Amino acid sequence: MTESPAPPRPPTSSNATKIPQEIISEEEMALIDAAFVAAQLPRNPSCIQSITRTLLGGTAPDIEDSGRVDWSDWDSRPLKKRNRGIDSFLHRFRRERGLSVTDIIATEWCEKQMEFFLLFGKPEITNAMKVGRARHVELEQEVTKSEKVPVKSNEDIWAQKFLNFIVGANQLIFDGLTRELPVVGFVEGIWIIGKIDEIRLPLTDSERYATLVDTKTRVHPRLPSEPQRRNGRLQMMCYKYLWDSLVDDKFPAENLFNYFSVNPHYILSPEIRENTRKSGFASETLNDLVGYFRNSCRRLPRANNLLILRYESQEDQSLLGEDPFAYDSEWLTDQIKSSVEFWLNKREARYTPTEERWKCKFCKYTKVCTVNSTPDASSPS
Repeated sequence: MTESPAPPRPPTSSNATKIPQEIISEEEMALIDAAFVAAQLPRNPSCIQSITRTLLGGTAPDIEDSGRVDWSDWDSRPLKKRNRGIDSFLHRFRRERGLSVTDIIATEWCEKQMEFFLLFGKPEITNAMKVGRARHVELEQEVTKSEKVPVKSNEDIWAQKFLNFIVGANQLIFDGLTRELPVVGFVEGIWIIGKIDEIRLPLTDSERYATLVDTKTRVHPRLPSEPQRRNGRLQMMCYKYLWDSLVDDKFPAENLFNYFSVNPHYILSPEIRENTRKSGFASETLNDLVGYFRNSCRRLPRANNLLILRYESQEDQSLLGEDPFAYDSEWLTDQIKSSVEFWLNKREARYTPTEERWKCKFCKYTKVCTVNSTPDASSPS
């Protein structure tokens, strides 16, 4: 991939448009704070437009956030014997929130690594990961700011996701640019959630398509290997699928209410109701907010079939290159179906292919993985 200049940013209004408050979780903010400390980035970047991102307090940590890997309980017997009579990974670890796009691409990278991740907990976050997160925070805070309000229920948590989407959709329509937009969809019988890094929308063209962009930071000043690019492409294709499904109004709200056991008639917290009132779409219940959410989706265009991955250096944030690629619906469907098979424990987890065993050099679970972890292939990191 040859290096190419970054495409111009869409124009923004010189006068800041008042946009309703956006809500994120307290856990996200903890990661943001940690990333800032690790990377020593400035806390007050210049803003393109002011959007208030509201932090919800009182959310429980995800089950996957269990700290360091503990090998003391490792049992080398086959998975099907160890898990006999136990529910699927989806039920055990993602029952209350559904799968994330990250869950999908993690199984494409290596299913055995994902299996160990679920059973033993995630390894410590590397400095490179912290810097990458901090860069995404920096990009996001160019167009947002944050404040905190309490959360009292699962209904409030889901309300925050819909409110965040409405906020981002408004910004996209008004300014032609939004970042960190939450999306959710029902795919292959599974609820999948994600957060799109960046969306651009021409403000003048009569026939408009939304352009989805994701920025990857690189420790080494070169473009990634093909397996790494493939993994990023899968992530972007998942985002396009979720985006287009929302735009096409393929959102089974009743299924969501039943699956996540939330009451659509639940009265939202006073803080969220006040935010919706100030934003111009006053909502008393979760069902009210879902109605506004679906109306916002209908106003948006479908995503362009050309998706963009940007790669920049962690050292100086210079652009290393871009990877524009075409959406492939058949390949995406195959990848999602394969991932769902893993999450439903319909088969044993697969090892990474022999030609990609260089990945094992960077895996934290080599102590329990029986695959040859010292392949001859050199790392293309």
